[in-house]
Amino acid sequence: MAEEQKTTKVDVETPAKEPIPAPVEASKDVAEEKIHTPPPDESKALAVVEKPIEEPTPKKGSVDRDVILADLEKEKKSSFIKAWEESEKSKAENKAQKKISDVLAWENSKKAATEAQLRKIEEKLEKKKAEYGEKMKNKVAAIHKQAEEKRAMVEAKKGEELLKAEEMAAKYRATGIVPKATCGCF
Repeated sequence: MAEEQKTTKVDVETPAKEPIPAPVEASKDVAEEKIHTPPPDESKALAVVEKPIEEPTPKKGSVDRDVILADLEKEKKSSFIKAWEESEKSKAENKAQKKISDVLAWENSKKAATEAQLRKIEEKLEKKKAEYGEKMKNKVAAIHKQAEEKRAMVEAKKGEELLKAEEMAAKYRATGIVPKATCGCF
């Protein structure tokens, strides 16, 4: 708060025997007064005093104080509002971070449960595959056994027919009869 101060020269008549006035202490708002006095003389001397002339303002200190107090109050409110805003932002950030971590934990637990379920299903499928494989092997073995039985029956029948043909041939030889053709092609 720098104020422009106007200085004027004032002529003051002082009697020679009067003491020199001491400088008056000025307030912080007003610059110090400078007093120029010539050496004391027995005659009337003129002293030049430079005084700053203040512009007439009605109770400027009170108004300035009110303005400063209002500014301080405004800064205080602004500071509280800024602190509240940062606090709310921090709360919102922490709340969002907690929700994100909750979602991540939920996701991880669901993934783990799904993967466990998948492993169970895969194990069941592997068991079923092994069971079906075993059943198929048993069926193949049964089919092979039946085929062997049928081959044995065919071989046995073939042996019987060969034996029968040999017996008939021996009978025809013994009797001398020529067998009739069983096939109508001839």
